[in-house]
Parts: sequence; structure tokens; C-alpha cells
Amino acid sequence: MNSTDVRFDGAGLVPGIVQDADTGQVLMLGYLNAESLRLTEETGFVTFWSRSRRRLWRKGETSGHTLSVVDMALDCDGDALLIRARPAGPTCHTGAVSCFGDAPDRSFAELDALWAVIASRAAERPPDSYTTSLLEGGVDVVGRKVTEEATEVLLAAKDDAVGAGDRVAEEAADLLYHLLVLLAERNVTPSDVLEELIHRRR
Repeated sequence: MNSTDVRFDGAGLVPGIVQDADTGQVLMLGYLNAESLRLTEETGFVTFWSRSRRRLWRKGETSGHTLSVVDMALDCDGDALLIRARPAGPTCHTGAVSCFGDAPDRSFAELDALWAVIASRAAERPPDSYTTSLLEGGVDVVGRKVTEEATEVLLAAKDDAVGAGDRVAEEAADLLYHLLVLLAERNVTPSDVLEELIHRRR
């Protein structure tokens, strides 16, 4: 993207739509002026112009929930930006993954939220985090947990007792969590997995 092609409005602003580069989920809408656009390009972190506070602000400057830029694109008129970024934690100040709310059907948006937390732990390595302890153990430790949880899913699935379905869901949740941690340990993202699934669908 050539920043000289950006068409700022009368107030010197251009809207920036932030999209999760890995999941495609729309995370938020903010406004950039020429200076915040320059800082976004130079630092690699999304920086906006706050219309209410009348100052520049880097997303996550107080919460730590930054947005790391992957790429940016202008729309056909040059007056709106699409910013593809990787979030370090939830984007919305409410704690939600997206400022537009989570998916009403609680589908894979929940996995997006979980991945955001895991990716944040992988980057920051807080010492009191279970996720950090797994990552510090390396692929052998995380891989062992994936194997254990996969076995638990199978055992739960073979149980015909009343209420066994709830246990299958619980064990499957454990498996998905540990599998995502394994992806983070190997520097693989869910989008990489989805891309592979798309190839297999063709």
C-alpha cells in the first residue's frame, strides 16, 4: 500500500477497519491521521488518532493488548483502510475479542478468543500461567498432553453411560486447548491449518 494514495477526510482522518489476520474476524474500527498512519507503518503496531482525547494512541498502550500489523490495503476509493493484524489478547475494552461482539452462536469465535490468549502467553510468557509452563516444556511436554487428551476423548466417547456426552465435550475442549498450545509452540497459526483444509477441499 502506498500511503500517499490515502484520501483523508476534511478533518484529516481516514477510517481503519482492523481484521484478525489469522481468523478473518473484524476486530474494531478506528481513525488514523497522517501521523498515526506513519507510526503504524514504522512501528508495526496499529496507532490511531483519538477523536475524543485529541491525541495519538497506540492500541494496547495501557492494556498490553496491541495489534501487530501484518499488512494494510486501501479500498477502491482510497478513503478507507483495511488493517490486517495479529492481536495480543482481546481487542475490545470490555474483554471481548471484537468490539463488534462475539458470534451469537458461540461457534468458532470462541476458538479465536482462546487462540488470542494463547498467542499472548506465547509472546509474553507470564510466569504464573499454565500455558507458559507448557510452552517452556517444549514440544515433548505439549505433545504428551495432546496425546493424553486425545485418549481421554476416545475413552469418553466409548462410554455409554447417561451424561457421557457432557464428558466428551469437556475432554474435547481440553484437547482443542492443548492442540492450540502445540500450534503456538511450533509457530503455526490456526490460519495455516485452515489453509491446509482448504487445499484438501479442492
